[in-house]
Amino acid sequence: MMLAAFWAAAALATAAAPARPNEIDRAIAMHRFDQARLMIAAAVKDGATGQTIERPLAALAFASGRNEEALARLEALLRVAPHDPLLLEQATIAAIRLGKTDVALPYAERAARLPKASWRLWNAKGVLADGARDWAEADRAYARAMALAPGEADVANNLGWSRLLRGDWPGAAEALARAAALSPRSVRIANNLELAELGLARDLPTRHASESSTAYAARLNDAGIAALSRGDTSRARAAFARAIEASGRWYARADANLALVGERP
Repeated sequence: MMLAAFWAAAALATAAAPARPNEIDRAIAMHRFDQARLMIAAAVKDGATGQTIERPLAALAFASGRNEEALARLEALLRVAPHDPLLLEQATIAAIRLGKTDVALPYAERAARLPKASWRLWNAKGVLADGARDWAEADRAYARAMALAPGEADVANNLGWSRLLRGDWPGAAEALARAAALSPRSVRIANNLELAELGLARDLPTRHASESSTAYAARLNDAGIAALSRGDTSRARAAFARAIEASGRWYARADANLALVGERP
């Protein structure tokens, strides 16, 4: 009886033991955010302080998309560990998500000089280079990202979008087809591939069965931009006009684009 009571007490003690940092990291990586919060709270109650708590709090904010909080926490941690590759990578990405490229750039440059810079960091550097229209740097960054993670659809998608920005429709379609093969369920990648294919095709897109008028009008507007980049003003004009018609209301972007090709005063 006493032995049974001992094992019961031992089981209770084990269950109540505070989570170790790697257990919290694992919960965050698996997007079990509520569990991670409970683990962090239990660790604080047990007396954990400093980076033992601040790092998982920053990781949790980053993984759950609370980018303002994440960036603030990551910057505080970087003042203590200025060459930590993961902190630099996450600070770069959080700043990009917030549109703070001036903040992201120095973190990205510092991280890129480290031997452990990951594919995510090089992918982020490609995004920053796209924003600066530095195509040579974008190609170099995406090539490094692909070399480190050849099976990551996000890299192929971003390379495809980079090619779209340059008007390189064949290159965009090739990269985005690779991204779609790697992630066939991604609606975002499928839409980007469709836009690239519109840049190569001559027919305007048809409306999908479950597509809203707003979404269809946006795709028509994109098709017009694709046609205009190839110098096909007649097709661009038709796409912009149909986008205004399909939207069921005044569609400012398509109307402005239509004016650009000479159909608005």
